[in-house]
Amino acid sequence: MSSERPNKPKIAISACLLGAEVRYNAGHKNSRLCSEVLRDYFDFVPVCPEVAIGLGIPREPIRLVGDAHQPRAIGTVDAQLDVTQPLADYGHRMANELADICGYIFMQKSPSCGLERVKLYHPRGHVQDGGTRGIYARAFCDRHPDLPVEEDGRLNDPVLRENFLTRVFAYSAWQELLRNGLSRRSLTDFHARYKYQLMAHNPVQYKALGKLLGDMGTTDARELGPRYFSALMTALKQCATRGTHSNVLQHLSGYFKQSISREDKQEIQHVIGQYRQGIVPLVVPLTLLKHHLRHHPDPYIAQQVYLQPHPENLSLRNAI
Repeated sequence: MSSERPNKPKIAISACLLGAEVRYNAGHKNSRLCSEVLRDYFDFVPVCPEVAIGLGIPREPIRLVGDAHQPRAIGTVDAQLDVTQPLADYGHRMANELADICGYIFMQKSPSCGLERVKLYHPRGHVQDGGTRGIYARAFCDRHPDLPVEEDGRLNDPVLRENFLTRVFAYSAWQELLRNGLSRRSLTDFHARYKYQLMAHNPVQYKALGKLLGDMGTTDARELGPRYFSALMTALKQCATRGTHSNVLQHLSGYFKQSISREDKQEIQHVIGQYRQGIVPLVVPLTLLKHHLRHHPDPYIAQQVYLQPHPENLSLRNAI
């Protein structure tokens, strides 16, 4: 029921978010969440693509100009400064070098690292609507479409933070499975452990993935595995809601219908109802269900990742 592992998962991160003074103005954007909280649970790999391609500290700022799908990274003072290709090349290089990471936290709004809504300018200087993605981030993410990625600012939202870290630990668990050897048995066992986690995030994909494995037939697990995992990560990217969480809690409570008293059943239903209405956070009904699980063990339920998809001390479910 614990997601803690002896080896901490690796997460790449924009170096400025860990306090490194690498920004264009020789400053940083230290994130207390990353540098003081998450650092205890992950091995961070700091990266600053602008410094890595040879831009100095301090340096002339760059901005994105032109087409949203193929912007150019141009100097804000010297229009002849064009670092588009070096940033893209470095993104491809790091995508190869950082093959063992389980997630990436990018600096928001950065012309190199921003994931979305980065300011995009017309050649004559006016800001375009919609924005775009940073050059380095685009090149890196194109090579790792299943990797959990997020911007630092969005991690201040407790739902998005819990979702991102759930995906990071799922990615780490899959890497561990691959290291131990992917087989038909290990694939079906992995899916069994993620059953209720999937149901909470995306009930439709939960059924589709179950059918995918059910129809596996003689298909080689090494062929099916990547398709399964890609679909899994897409499903987990959808944030669970109070409604879908409540549905999973109801399913879990059903395992105790023959083993607990009528009063205990009523208490469980009352607490799940309170959670659905937004009166209590998710940790409250989960704590009650875990209490009954300790007294009435069920091996199938005990293995469910949903009960503890990330280290308990992160307290992520206290805020959702």
